[in-house]
Amino acid sequence: MSLTLGVLSIQGDVLENVLAVKAAIDALDIDGTVTSVRTPDEISNVDGLIIPGGESTTMGRLSVANGALKILKEKIEQGMPVLGICAGMIMLSKTAQDKVVGKIDQPLLDILDIKLERNSFGRQRESFESDISLNSIGIPSFNGVFIRAPSISDVGNDIEVLSKFNEKIVAVKKNNIIGVAFHPELTSDISLHKYFVNLTNTLKN
Repeated sequence: MSLTLGVLSIQGDVLENVLAVKAAIDALDIDGTVTSVRTPDEISNVDGLIIPGGESTTMGRLSVANGALKILKEKIEQGMPVLGICAGMIMLSKTAQDKVVGKIDQPLLDILDIKLERNSFGRQRESFESDISLNSIGIPSFNGVFIRAPSISDVGNDIEVLSKFNEKIVAVKKNNIIGVAFHPELTSDISLHKYFVNLTNTLKN
């Protein structure tokens, strides 16, 4: 059974994620395609979805405007695997605050019970890379690229912490949902994208 994976293309790092998923599908030798999606109809036809990094407020507002937010929430709650990257993880959360300006009025999917701080490691010029570990999903070492990255200060009972950096939580999982604060699509390492493609394939079949 062929797998259809989507990258939400409302705003942000779309192409990089499409290429990373293509590489992961090829490496795993799975029968699958990846496509950029933005409308409710397009979203409803994918088996798994990546919400890429970008500007979470803009992504949220545009998703509300075109009806994508509603179908996203429905499909994720019905079990569609989703990988939220940076802004994507912010969109998945129940509450988001900004380190500088405090509470943000932005549309959120309200799915992950996490307390999240935007721009937790500083602004663009404070971007950095660091080796992190995602041992519980079989990735002992990964080069994390942090760009205006959020972090998680608190998680609900149903959330599994996958990785921490300097005592701040930077990756979480809940059943079919993965959220990461860093940008795996900006490295040549496709192990996280492979994990996501495998997860989608397993849950579909």
